[in-house]
Order: sequence, then C-alpha cells, then structure tokens
Amino acid sequence: MPNIVLFSGSSHHDLSQKVADRLGLDLGKVVTKKFSNQETCVEIGESVRGEDVYIVQSGCGEINDNLMELLIMINACKIASSSRVTAVIPCFPYARQDKKDKGFFDIAVDNLYAEPAVLQWIRENIPEWKNCIIVSPDAGGAKRVTSIADRLNVEFALIHKERKKANEVDRMVLVGDVKDRVAILVDDMADTCGTICHAADKLISAGAIKVYAILTHGIFSGPAISRINNAPFEAVVVTNTIPQEEKMKQCPKIQVIDISMILAEAIRRTHNGESVSYLFSHVPL
Repeated sequence: MPNIVLFSGSSHHDLSQKVADRLGLDLGKVVTKKFSNQETCVEIGESVRGEDVYIVQSGCGEINDNLMELLIMINACKIASSSRVTAVIPCFPYARQDKKDKGFFDIAVDNLYAEPAVLQWIRENIPEWKNCIIVSPDAGGAKRVTSIADRLNVEFALIHKERKKANEVDRMVLVGDVKDRVAILVDDMADTCGTICHAADKLISAGAIKVYAILTHGIFSGPAISRINNAPFEAVVVTNTIPQEEKMKQCPKIQVIDISMILAEAIRRTHNGESVSYLFSHVPL
C-alpha cells in the first residue's frame, strides 16, 4: 500500500501541522514562491512517486492566490507520478455562491461536518446547556439547528430576516420563545457579523439570559471584531478552519474548536479505504 504524504499549502500551516502530528507524520517538503509578475511557483521537495498525497489548503486569506496554489500543487504531484492526490479544504472557497451544490464535481467528494465537535463543545463548556435553545439567525439554517437541537434534546427557534441588499439586514422577526433560556446561535459562517450581532440584541431583548454564537467558519472581515466586542455575547465560538490567532488577540470573546482530529481521521480512513460517514456523528478521540 502506498504511504501517506501530507503537504501544507500556505493558507493555514498551523492546522496542517496539527493534522500531521495527529497522523504521526512530518509535513512534506514544498516551497511556494511568486515570480516577479506575481505568478505562483510551487516546488515539491521530495519524491511522491506511487504515494497517496494529501494537500491541506483552506479557502481563507488571499483566497484566489491560495486556490491557484492548491491547483498548481495538485498538478505538480500528478506530474510526479503520485498514485492519488486528495485536496483537504477545511473552508471551501466560493461556497457562498453555492457552486458546490450544482454538479460542480465529477470526482469523489466527502463533505465533513463540524456538528459533532459543536455538540461536544456545548456539553463541555455551557453548564446550563440542558436549559438552552438553539437559534438559527436565518430561515436557511433551520435544518442545521433542528439537527443540533434534536441531538441535545432541547428546543429551537429561528430568526426570520428581511434583507434590503446583501450584507445589510433590514428587519428581524424571532420565531420561538427564548425567555429565561440560554440562547445558542448556530450558523455556518460569519463574515462581517452584522446578522449575528443583530440577532444577539434581538435575543436579549426577547428575554434570553445569555447568548452564545457557534459558527463553523469565522471569516471576520471589515467591522466584524468591533461588532462582536460591542455585542452581548458570552462567547463567539468558531472552528480553526481559518487561522484565528490575530482575531483572538483583538477579541477575547472568540474561542476556537480544534477540528484537526476530524481532518486527520478523514485522511486516515480515506487512505485505508474505510467509510468516512462515522465522522458525521462522532468526534474521533
């Protein structure tokens, strides 16, 4: 059986290192640089002939550059006769435009979920979780919150928002009773954080005693940090699909769930030809 070779793109080296440590591997040698005309150059520094290659590259930072770098790394490994190349993309770029749901792929794709890690965080870090209510900040996330609420055996609510235009929320209507409850807002990503901060104010005014936000991808662009600092959150919890070290220095409310063990186990299972669906409902130890 071919060996695993794990490479890191330049988007999130810290997460790649954590995945490598979990697998007991050293990261493969790769040099990425730019020519003077800003074209990306990638040099693979070791033999990958006949090997099972995994490349970790997240869709964050300079997204277009990082995506191009990933494609060039894949091509370099293919040319170097690797037996298989798998892209591990913690935060999938351009997903907001829903291309991933429109027949975008003609190769095998496994979509990994943060839900098991989120459930574990809630049980371990919110003492009053049995008296909580899971809240979606928009109607589109109803399926996500009902799944989490069912697993915790608690109620859910949602906020119906009417937008004037993208990134601007006009009016919010809360559907559900949050009075005297701990409200946990759950969403897939937070960018400028206008929606979740408005939602937090709405929940407090409706009688919630505490408000948490749990977000899979914390993009936090523009005024996001100042909005979170001024909002009534106990904590804003994100996974480390995107580097958060600098943001955490600016905002003490931000906490991080490490998902490196999920990625590492997905790599191990894919390499060994095992089912990845176990990870949809369990956090690997």
